[in-house]
Amino acid sequence: MVSVGRVIKYGIFGTTILGSGYSLHANDYNINSVALVRLANAALAIKDIAWTYKKQLYYREWDKTTEEYAAQKSVCHKIAAERLLKLICTNRGVYIKVGQHIGALEYLLPSEFVQTMKILHSKAPQNTVEVLYKVIRQDLKQNPEELFDDFEAEPLGTASLAQVHRAKLKDGTAVAVKVQHPYVRGNSIVDMKTMEICCKVMAWIFPDFNMQWLVDESKRNLPIELDFLNEGRNAEKIAGMFKGYKWLKIPKIFWNYSTDRVLVMEYVEGGQVDDVEYMRRHKIDPVQISNYLGVLYANMIFVNGFVHSDPHPGNILVAKTDKGETQVMLLDHGLYSTLSDQFRYDYSQLWLSILRVDRLAMRQFSEKLGIRGNLYGIFACMVTGRPWEAVVAGIVRTKQSTREKNLIQKETSLVLPQIADVLEHVDRQMLLILKTNDLIRSIETTLGTQNRQTAFSVMSRCCVQTVFQQKHAQTTSEWRRFTLRLQRTLIELKMSLYYAYLWVMNLKFWSRCSKVSSKSIKGRRTRDQGKKHNYIIYVYM
Repeated sequence: MVSVGRVIKYGIFGTTILGSGYSLHANDYNINSVALVRLANAALAIKDIAWTYKKQLYYREWDKTTEEYAAQKSVCHKIAAERLLKLICTNRGVYIKVGQHIGALEYLLPSEFVQTMKILHSKAPQNTVEVLYKVIRQDLKQNPEELFDDFEAEPLGTASLAQVHRAKLKDGTAVAVKVQHPYVRGNSIVDMKTMEICCKVMAWIFPDFNMQWLVDESKRNLPIELDFLNEGRNAEKIAGMFKGYKWLKIPKIFWNYSTDRVLVMEYVEGGQVDDVEYMRRHKIDPVQISNYLGVLYANMIFVNGFVHSDPHPGNILVAKTDKGETQVMLLDHGLYSTLSDQFRYDYSQLWLSILRVDRLAMRQFSEKLGIRGNLYGIFACMVTGRPWEAVVAGIVRTKQSTREKNLIQKETSLVLPQIADVLEHVDRQMLLILKTNDLIRSIETTLGTQNRQTAFSVMSRCCVQTVFQQKHAQTTSEWRRFTLRLQRTLIELKMSLYYAYLWVMNLKFWSRCSKVSSKSIKGRRTRDQGKKHNYIIYVYM
């Protein structure tokens, strides 16, 4: 098994972390005989977690404004997260999928839970090749020896639902064979019901805890992800949408060898998108990679409305082609979000209102997405991954920092009930978008590219394109359509001038920084940002 941080050959699921203290092996038992055992495991874990909080926090008198209380709460979160991870590693399957989702919600949940669950993006159960052969025989009605010249016993990657092996077809073509764990489909029904019960019990014990939205989302998405033929169709659809992007590679699907539990794909090779050392060795520019991802996902979300919703590092590879060109490979197409035209319009307008710091419009378009009252502020923070002070100062004009990230994670615990309320009422299409946003932001943070002006430029242009396309479609007046085209041209010109201005100001600012003391830098940065505050894109929609 390839270790984390090294080259991943067909890294569709990431890699397995060994020696972490939690051993995951395939469960080849009869699901009916263990349903009660799995339920008992979950019930015991919930009891342990509840007792941890009750004993260490709720049975003691605390001044909740003190650092001592914050430190103790952090300890409780860590103990609870470790206990939850132990449950996930015991029950496996769907539990791992939900744990991976938790590990992606960086700005929505306490950091102790997020960091603990991140291991699940690269750690999953592994079946023996004999177990996989049984699935292949059942689905393809042939022995693997009749289908493949070679089938490597060691998997390239494993995940909660399946694992991937390199193989060679009879004609010599190298392929990646994704085979579903045989027990997952049967266990999923029991597991989802168990998790729903556990979430209701936790919400009853702790009123601030409301994760029903996560259960609902998992119940809706799981059957889709278990259908590998649907994954193949998604891969071909996204390849067709972005065929003009020469730097994007979507592995080809071999339909004659594929079923709803077996998917045979073109074999590709590269390094994980968060492997900075790999990029350095192969002379791949992290900024270029981030720009590619920014263009791809901005167009997916705002323009096309068909979004790859699991962009964790194991599902995005980078490499240099034989011609020396940088290539991005997008893998694992099982989970996509299809956005309605109205949602894309409202979400685009929300982002434009955030970019121009228009609080009235933020509230207006947050309401259209299901958020009522003053919760629009928390919603804006969740969408941008920035604290409110950065949102109102203008996220285009303020830099993200370690201090800001720590501030977000500290304040998150104070507003968990409000976050839960937002997640409970927001348009369901938004849930996977929030997860996708956080995963992309996490990649950019690892690459050190999170403060790129090009990211805002590309996104704002996609938002403007969506807004005007929607307005254009809603009118039959040729004069109105002409004025809309003229408005769009003027707005895009304003945006170009504005981002050019910011680029020049940044150059001047960093040039001065090299000549003054660190104390002066802080003062000048404050003054410069104050000046920039007067230059805001006013996009009148």
